[in-house]
Amino acid sequence: MSAAYATFGLAPAMRAGGVLANGVFQVHRDFVDFIVDGRPLLFQLSDLDAVSPLASDVPPAIFTAQVRSLLLEADAPLPGGRYVIYGCPDCADLACGAVTAAIAREGDDYIWRDFAWQTDERADLELNGYHGIGPFRFQGDEYRAALGSLLREAAEAPRRRVLLVGARVALLARLAAALRTIGVGADITDDVDCVPADELRAYGAVAFGRAVGEEQRARIRRAFTDAGVDVTYVDGLAPIVPLLVAQIEHALDRSPLDRRRLTRLVAADGEAGVEVTSPCRVQLTAYRLDRLYRTHTHEVFDGVLEPGRHRIPLDAKAVKGEAFVVARTSGSVLVEPMAR
Repeated sequence: MSAAYATFGLAPAMRAGGVLANGVFQVHRDFVDFIVDGRPLLFQLSDLDAVSPLASDVPPAIFTAQVRSLLLEADAPLPGGRYVIYGCPDCADLACGAVTAAIAREGDDYIWRDFAWQTDERADLELNGYHGIGPFRFQGDEYRAALGSLLREAAEAPRRRVLLVGARVALLARLAAALRTIGVGADITDDVDCVPADELRAYGAVAFGRAVGEEQRARIRRAFTDAGVDVTYVDGLAPIVPLLVAQIEHALDRSPLDRRRLTRLVAADGEAGVEVTSPCRVQLTAYRLDRLYRTHTHEVFDGVLEPGRHRIPLDAKAVKGEAFVVARTSGSVLVEPMAR
């Protein structure tokens, strides 16, 4: 084994939820990702839809147990000293598949090695091993400090709740129902003047409908400012529920910009410009409103892209009139109106 050290850190990450073009609901998950040599370890696993065991929505006792397990303060949950590094974002069941690794100490160092895809109690390294990943040797002080900070600090949990403000109550009700289905809480209001500051702190974003005037927007912004609450404001692009869900998902993403897979989306001149930082599956969906304000949905691209910038042609019918493009990976989502 190489004596070279890898750096170890942690960073917020997100498994983007949403209402997909085929009507399927995908659950939103916030979690803490492992940063190895300055880069999310998950990115080395190609296009894997998974989350680490350090998810924000697990009970505090289970979260603490997961951290102590990675610190080797408890027995390994799997034979051979193996630990789950990434698991199913929906159920965390090993039968769905998980990335595991053997974790051990050598002196003061922590070693992660023998990464594998595992679906039962025993890992088959020859058949399902990630032979190009690891082993990683981490300095003990750095490793313990990163994981220990999760135990010492009562960090504010991601606020996966959004306040919806708009004139079309029926649309807001459908939007709230869609958000709740993917694990994002939603409330509808047109006035927050009498809402206590503690309640305002529950929200991570405020979404305004297109009919909301500047005076009402300013009043709501002022209420959050007076309460000392930092939220993201979303200007709804169109009365299309999947599109609005994607906008809100993007607003709730707290992961560092330089550690996201999907970093850029431009929609203009009949094509979409997409930039990704690691090999991943990208789905592009176009939504448009016709003259009668009916919604039309077009799946325009679904494939694996290599790191870098890509130009993807868009069907002229898909972006005719008032149109919008949503780009989605397993970890993030971006939305852009079609420029004319």
